[in-house]
Amino acid sequence: MWTYVARRLLAIPPLLLATSFLTHCLLAAAPGDYFSRLEDNPAISAEYLAALRAQANVDGGLLARYWAWLTHAVQGDFGHSFHFDLEVFTLIGERLGNTLLLSSSALVLAWGLALPLGVLAGVKQGTWIDKAVGFISFMGLSVPRVFFALLMVMFAASTGWFPTGGMRDPIDWDDFTPWEQWVDVAHHTVLPALVVGTTQMARYMRQMRAEMVETLGKDFVRTARAKGLAPWEVVWKHAFGNAINPLITLFGYSLAALLTGAFLVEVVFGWPGLATLTVDAVFSQDEPVVMGSVVMATVMLVLGNLAADLLLGLVDPRISLE
Repeated sequence: MWTYVARRLLAIPPLLLATSFLTHCLLAAAPGDYFSRLEDNPAISAEYLAALRAQANVDGGLLARYWAWLTHAVQGDFGHSFHFDLEVFTLIGERLGNTLLLSSSALVLAWGLALPLGVLAGVKQGTWIDKAVGFISFMGLSVPRVFFALLMVMFAASTGWFPTGGMRDPIDWDDFTPWEQWVDVAHHTVLPALVVGTTQMARYMRQMRAEMVETLGKDFVRTARAKGLAPWEVVWKHAFGNAINPLITLFGYSLAALLTGAFLVEVVFGWPGLATLTVDAVFSQDEPVVMGSVVMATVMLVLGNLAADLLLGLVDPRISLE
């Protein structure tokens, strides 16, 4: 297993190198830059603007600029944000935790609902329960995530049951106790996590139902039933462990969809995460922040896929990672 982990980890640097270089090329191909926007500001002199451009090294060649960024990035220095006037690493650290909170909440919601509902639909195949679960899954896969997010914002605004945006109360936050702050963040997380996790929940639900239907028809399940085991023992002790393996394979790959969905939902709900930071940086052409955000998102996806492969190897002893 450790050989497999080492091979996967050694594949990360080339992937980061290719991703960061492609991102840098796309940014360089965009017209203008951050400092071009400052030329129309009468309060900024041409000499001061030239000094800023020289300090940021935005007028160098494509390869020279990328090499300068790369030599600092391998040392953990992703540069200084033009727009936010802060270190990029500090900015990403502040926002990354918020994005992980939203994505992990959506993941818990998706798995917590999809597994029992998928098992129930597989056991009750052909009944109204199976049809109801199938309808929920169909709706979850059919409704566009951005449209669903807008519907949830409208629902929150019309009912007043949930906040319409943000991550915490902007007025009374400093007066809250630690418990009240936790409750406030959880209250703000409900709707964004529901929107992000709905598509994954529907996909897991369909997969779990299909695997349970197939597994319940296998010989070892019929043997367990013939031995007189209780129905719940047959389902949860014999069938469930075999049926869940494909879902564990999907776990790491679903992180990409979760992060993508979280990025879209963050913008709609005004969630202060990595997505809103990246969007603001793209529109302001804040090159260091965009580069750092893309690299961080790539690292998260690679580690998620590695975690999925390791989990699958631990759950299913028939799979040899070596």
